[in-house]
Amino acid sequence: MDLTDAQRAALEHVRERSPGRTPLPVDAPITVNFHPDRAVAGRTVIEGLLADGCFRSQFETGISNGGLTAYPGGDRDRWEERMFGGAYQRPGVRAADRPKYGALNLRHHDDGAAPRFGSAHLRLRRHVRDRTTFTFGDSNNHPTAAGTADAFDAVLAALRAHHGEGALERRATPGPGRALDDYVEAQIHGPLSLPDDVEAIVLDSSFTSSGCGTAGVAARLAERYGVRVEWRAGFRLAPGAVPAEFRGPEVPMLALLLCERRGVDAVDPALIGAAARDVVADPGAWAEWGGGAEALQLLKYLWHCLVRFG
Repeated sequence: MDLTDAQRAALEHVRERSPGRTPLPVDAPITVNFHPDRAVAGRTVIEGLLADGCFRSQFETGISNGGLTAYPGGDRDRWEERMFGGAYQRPGVRAADRPKYGALNLRHHDDGAAPRFGSAHLRLRRHVRDRTTFTFGDSNNHPTAAGTADAFDAVLAALRAHHGEGALERRATPGPGRALDDYVEAQIHGPLSLPDDVEAIVLDSSFTSSGCGTAGVAARLAERYGVRVEWRAGFRLAPGAVPAEFRGPEVPMLALLLCERRGVDAVDPALIGAAARDVVADPGAWAEWGGGAEALQLLKYLWHCLVRFG
């Protein structure tokens, strides 16, 4: 993989600041969580993957399941300037050169390492770790423990301080990890190509029969790029089980509304995704929920409830 000067400088900046050269001691995959059915530029995210054959950063797409701050002078731009020594603020750096974000799936959970960012995930091939930097915790929280796959000392120390000495010795745990905040973030430098860098795309079972066509697009994606498609047991949550204290009292009411409109008895990722596309298509119809931006925020909170309690 040929990296740009900026990408090599970002990796070296993190590596040079490592207190040692202890390699990542476990064979854990990097996963990139995303919502496959969200609409952007007239198509869903998974349709974009099918068309482009690569996964793009927020600097390119303008969409995110976190904060929308990927622009010059925005929060993400400042985080990257601090983390990578200004490598991506150099003249001539393109949006396409920016890192892509995932997390290290230390215990091989089937919902990926950071499901707060989406119901689906890409599981990356092992070689991608060689051009990845890692932080203990999300970059928006200004993490101080950072490293690379060949200089993992600071992240390893932070993991052991937080989870105990056996943090990396625990066996893989089947089922969901339900991680909303506790993960090792991975910043992948260079392109993310489906045929070259992605081992599998893992989808929630609610999309096997959803109306947005995610399952059909996934099958075409597998045929075109040789990426394996895997299905995991889906998240489901009855409206009455959505706790008002977790993300606010409006969230259970929204869950009930969505279920009543669709004539179903539980919330799942496909239901939330359909509502999100409706908001984008007609934000005025969601005025009682605060309009487009606020309704999307409430749907994000509902997704968090589904990850935590579903």
